[in-house]
Amino acid sequence: MRRPFIYHRASATFAGLLMVIVACVTRGAAAQEFGGREKLRAHSAEFRREVIKVTNGVWVAVGFSDANSVLIEGDGGSIVVDTTSDVEDAKDVKAEFAKLSTAPVRAIIYTHAHPDHTGGAGVFAGNDRPEILAHRLFVDRVPDVGRNGRDGGDQFGSTLPDALFINAGTGLQFGRRPAPTAYLPPTRTFTGDRLDLTIAGVRLQLLHTPGETRENIAVWLPDRRVLLAGDDFYKSFPALYAIRGARLRPIDQWIASLGLMIDLGAEYLVPGHTRPVLGSANVRAALTTYRDGIKSVLDQTLEGMRKGERPDELVQHVTLPPALAGSPYLQEFYGTVAWSVRAIYADYAGWFDGNPTKLFPLPERDRATRVIELAGGREQVLSRARRALTDKDLQWAAELADYVLAIDEGNVEAKRLKATALSELGERQISAIARNYYLSAAQYLLRDLPAR
Repeated sequence: MRRPFIYHRASATFAGLLMVIVACVTRGAAAQEFGGREKLRAHSAEFRREVIKVTNGVWVAVGFSDANSVLIEGDGGSIVVDTTSDVEDAKDVKAEFAKLSTAPVRAIIYTHAHPDHTGGAGVFAGNDRPEILAHRLFVDRVPDVGRNGRDGGDQFGSTLPDALFINAGTGLQFGRRPAPTAYLPPTRTFTGDRLDLTIAGVRLQLLHTPGETRENIAVWLPDRRVLLAGDDFYKSFPALYAIRGARLRPIDQWIASLGLMIDLGAEYLVPGHTRPVLGSANVRAALTTYRDGIKSVLDQTLEGMRKGERPDELVQHVTLPPALAGSPYLQEFYGTVAWSVRAIYADYAGWFDGNPTKLFPLPERDRATRVIELAGGREQVLSRARRALTDKDLQWAAELADYVLAIDEGNVEAKRLKATALSELGERQISAIARNYYLSAAQYLLRDLPAR
């Protein structure tokens, strides 16, 4: 399979070329064109490095790593919930936690299996030999499998130069700084919906709350009214589907999990990413908004499907209701409504959209050959792509370049045109994932091209 924009890491020369292109295409443009980008930049304040006191005996380290880490102080011992991405981040957080408590770590709890929550466990464990707890599905899970080289790096901008990178949507960065990990496997797991236990005098309930992952657990401290939600809640519209190539998240279960969390009546809510929510009214409002936003997108999509609408039609009108669209917890910094709609359709109805023409479509190269012939030849298509760029018809410019690349994957002009279109599209995104993927694809297209 040809993938003309997926190659290898960028060279310094090439990265500089990409920055020049971005500077050129954004210079002088109206500020509103880049409103999404500026909101994403402001969103980076969510990840400013700080150890925040949630309530007595509960602290969360935000901004030290890709995901949060929580310290719970007990009698003669402490509990750590989630352990950062790697050894270096864990060392930084452990040093900060040591200023608050020098008691041995009696337990480490994994809310779920994503590596940004499990990579520093060995550092926190030290010589304390803590129990390490997780749901049984943590061990039995089927890992997400990236397809067509989409291993997650591009959606997190792992190869982008610093000048182009803003953040990763739910964290300051993912995978941009290789570091050793210190993962430790769980020593105790549980099945079913709930595990009650007391550790270092602290009463805990581990609640199975599938959502972003099927093994996610929420940690509920009933005496302190603190809820640690794992990745079922964070300050962004959720990633109901990951463009790196993964299954649709279990949306019905996610909605139910949020309902369970609402009913707890928590006074303090600590997400797996972004900053905590304090105050019972604020917690209820945040969780309710999150649940209602996900449910609205699901309900609208299914209703449209019942009417026979196809994905391209659905994404034109399925949006968050006005009462939810302005919520700071549903801005599309990470997941997007449109990607969710397409993933819901595929999960409920499969790949076929009902149009018989698409049962056995032409191969990409054959279609491109015929379209180019209809358009009057390759040069005519490239000319139209250049005009589309000038007119800011960016998606069409990229699609026209794709026709040429489908029959001539080394075409220098088509690569430059597509790279410029993708760079402009990327600079207009509020979603960090979309931005990072657009700009990463652009850098691969430009890599090793001859100088003009």
